[in-house]
Amino acid sequence: QVQLVESGGGLVQPGGSLRLSCAASGSIFSIYTMGWYRQAPGKQRELVATINNYGFTNYQDSVKGRFTISRDNAKNMVYLQMNRLKPEDTAVYYCNYADRAGIYWGQGTQVTVSS
Repeated sequence: QVQLVESGGGLVQPGGSLRLSCAASGSIFSIYTMGWYRQAPGKQRELVATINNYGFTNYQDSVKGRFTISRDNAKNMVYLQMNRLKPEDTAVYYCNYADRAGIYWGQGTQVTVSS
């Protein structure tokens, strides 16, 4: 089992920034991918960004150039730096961990972009 704990969500004005953090604990494999997904009201959960052990990243087109995903392998943590936030970025953001044994999700953290 893997446990994920997110932090860093909140309310921010359009154009502002937030940084999300996610700590993984438990049965962590040496090779795994971590990422962030989001779900807005009435919409399906969608990929935001992922990063693997080798630092290879993948982003949803709408966040490219605004969001940056990074990880600290020694601490089993993943981060999402979100800049130039837009109202359409409002959603619950979920941390995701995936390895050969399974896929795990955090409890989610609310990000609201509003003036």
